[in-house]
Amino acid sequence: MSSYERVLAPCLRLLPPEAAKDIVGWGLRRGLLPAAPAFQNPALRATLWGLSFANPVGLAAGFDKDAAFLSGDLGMGFGFVEAGTVTPRAQPGNAQPRLFRLPEDKAVINRFGFNSAGGEVFRRNLEAYRAAHGRGQGVVGVNVGRNKDTEDAVRDYVYLVRTLAPLADYLCINVSSPNTPGLRDLQREDALRRLIGACREALDGTSGVAGVPMLVKVSPDLDEAGIDCIADAALDHGVDGVVLTNTTVARPSDLRGAKRDEAGGLSGRPVFARSTEVLRGLRERVGDRLPLVGVGGVFTAEDAYAKIRAGASLVQLYTGLYYKGPGVVREIQHGLVELLRRDGHASYLDAVGLDTAAPPIPLAEPAVGATALAAAIA
Repeated sequence: MSSYERVLAPCLRLLPPEAAKDIVGWGLRRGLLPAAPAFQNPALRATLWGLSFANPVGLAAGFDKDAAFLSGDLGMGFGFVEAGTVTPRAQPGNAQPRLFRLPEDKAVINRFGFNSAGGEVFRRNLEAYRAAHGRGQGVVGVNVGRNKDTEDAVRDYVYLVRTLAPLADYLCINVSSPNTPGLRDLQREDALRRLIGACREALDGTSGVAGVPMLVKVSPDLDEAGIDCIADAALDHGVDGVVLTNTTVARPSDLRGAKRDEAGGLSGRPVFARSTEVLRGLRERVGDRLPLVGVGGVFTAEDAYAKIRAGASLVQLYTGLYYKGPGVVREIQHGLVELLRRDGHASYLDAVGLDTAAPPIPLAEPAVGATALAAAIA
């Protein structure tokens, strides 16, 4: 058990969850938390979309919503960071409390609702980071969403693509948060194709951003038809990658935490199996034509390796960081090297997709309770 788990985590747990999260962000912003020296191992290096990743372990969107402490994020040893979700206009998000711990399940439920300082503040923060550090410290992606009260979702995404693409290493179109009413409707075939097409056109028409990759982040609650839709739309409209997955509105029957019935998106251990299953399903449809990013329930090197073998070229974590602290990043990196050595792989890229099958394996239905909870959130 790390010093974070023994000492700091119990102290933070005495505070309301969102207050504890804000304190950690405050410390990162001011450089008060210890930085980890860069982890170097050739087995973990990769070049994807023309970007150099020192290692495949990234920080998922939702932690640094306003790109306010990117140096601290990358200082924990991540190979890349996805900042956001950012919305065009500032919005407070949903009413508090909106973050709930389920420690017995190593899980969290949130219903933040895209709380954001807005696109202009985000742009200034990212601009300041670039001025200080250039593009050499680590890969910084930008996760974009729409305002809750917007009348034209596509316009919101296009605005953010045009505004932030010049500063981003990659963009991620978030159509899968369960906490903004109607957002997941954008995963439906016609809406998704229209949105992706408009964002692709905006990106291609913005000067100085040639080659900036555009990814899409999707839900773990997709069925077979939904995965087919994502695969077809991504391949047809020039999407460069897919992030799998966001939080789930489903509630596994074995959840033990007292807050298990709170509305919102569930993340952490309970979503690992489902998110990995959806990842594997999409990999079996697109093969190696699209790099995939696996996220959901990653706590250990074995978890990250399972995502890689299911088809992920990169992995992300957030709830694992929440429970285990910054040391988990280095722990996963060292563990991955050992697992690769055990299996005789010179590079982790050699293991990508090894556990996928052809023809595709039918996916199980999402856990019971998803429809009722989605309706409650909306």
